Amino acid sequence: MNKIWLIIQREYLVRVRKKSFIIMTLLTPILFAALMVVPAWIANSSAFKEDKNIQVLDQSKLFGNKLKSTEKIKFQIIDTDSLNARKDFEKSKSYALLIIPKMTLANPQGFKLVGKKNVSFDVENYLEDELERIIRDERMLALNIKQEDLDKTKAKVRISTETQEGKESSSGIIYAVSFLGAILIYMSVLLYGVQVMRSVIEEKTNRIVEVMISSVKPVQLMLGKILGVAAVGLTQFLLWILLTFAISTGVSAALGVDAKDPRIEQMKELSKNNPNIEKVEKKSSGDMLANINKGLSNLNIPLIIGCFLFYFVFGYLLYSAMFAAVGSAGDNETEAQQFTLPVSLPLILGFILAQSIINEPNGGLAFWMSMIPFTSPVVMMVRVASGVPTWELILSMSLLIGGFLGITWVAARIYRVGILMYGKKVNFKEIIKWMIHG
Repeated sequence: MNKIWLIIQREYLVRVRKKSFIIMTLLTPILFAALMVVPAWIANSSAFKEDKNIQVLDQSKLFGNKLKSTEKIKFQIIDTDSLNARKDFEKSKSYALLIIPKMTLANPQGFKLVGKKNVSFDVENYLEDELERIIRDERMLALNIKQEDLDKTKAKVRISTETQEGKESSSGIIYAVSFLGAILIYMSVLLYGVQVMRSVIEEKTNRIVEVMISSVKPVQLMLGKILGVAAVGLTQFLLWILLTFAISTGVSAALGVDAKDPRIEQMKELSKNNPNIEKVEKKSSGDMLANINKGLSNLNIPLIIGCFLFYFVFGYLLYSAMFAAVGSAGDNETEAQQFTLPVSLPLILGFILAQSIINEPNGGLAFWMSMIPFTSPVVMMVRVASGVPTWELILSMSLLIGGFLGITWVAARIYRVGILMYGKKVNFKEIIKWMIHG
């Protein structure tokens, strides 16, 4: 055990002192923080927002004067024919030309928006909303319907979901938490498992392993390497979370950025022109925040975090043992690459199926995939937020631990032979021989 501990220390210290580790540990949170802050900063910064002047040729005489400009979108009514309007538009500095042909409110068709380049989605969406608003208002006026009377007919229906035990649940929150847990485990296990493979190949190529094998058993070397990289991975993972949160919070405060969805800001812009939208926005925003808070409060957060840590650690240990065996089978990374896909395939399959299992977390496929050690790290993280019977959780964990021990035993037999073999082209048939006679 003391020798394994020394190998863990060596593997950990060698890796955390590398420039690549330090650079990636610092650079990744900066990139994540930039992805979180920069889009919101650009969306909120007036420096990136250009005034868009839109010429309107209204041949129907129904819409032109009723279109409402915003802070960034200005309407300019023109009075000419379609051909001259297009020619004048090409010479002008206007952003777009809206052509409204002769029509009736009963059949409002044929709107055309001409842009010198591709028209932005926001502008197109705003124009559609404005034209629909005008048509609706005119039709209501013709039918002598007041907006107040129409509002009285509307009803907001929300379905409250709960389990058979009476616990409330939120499908949207469960979906988000499940998918986040699955993708984190999927990416982490592959990322750090491949690091183990590369470490084995590097030491084998440099002949360092020959010196180390003289002092420790191959299985001790393999376990020490696996656990050392696991410690590096957990350290890097924790630093990423802390640094991303700290950097994004600090930058947001420094730039005065409120990281909201730009579509919310667009809705606010629309609400200035339509008080009814403002009422709906305030109500829906309040309901949405309340539902998110309520949904999170109904989740068993300690259980989810505990399961994430368990399945992350043992999922990594299972796959890193296989990657260590793969690394020992080749003289270089190119040779080992032929075995990488078969080893990774069960995890990839689990992640692909997880996207369907999210919608049916208690079905037969979900149950069996969460029991198989090769797929359970991803699939069980999808199920646990929806609520899993305790016996299923215990069985899945037990099978994963058993799977790790069994795979480690098999991987050690392959590792013992492969780590000292050079210059021989290895195939699956050869590896099976090592497993049997190793």
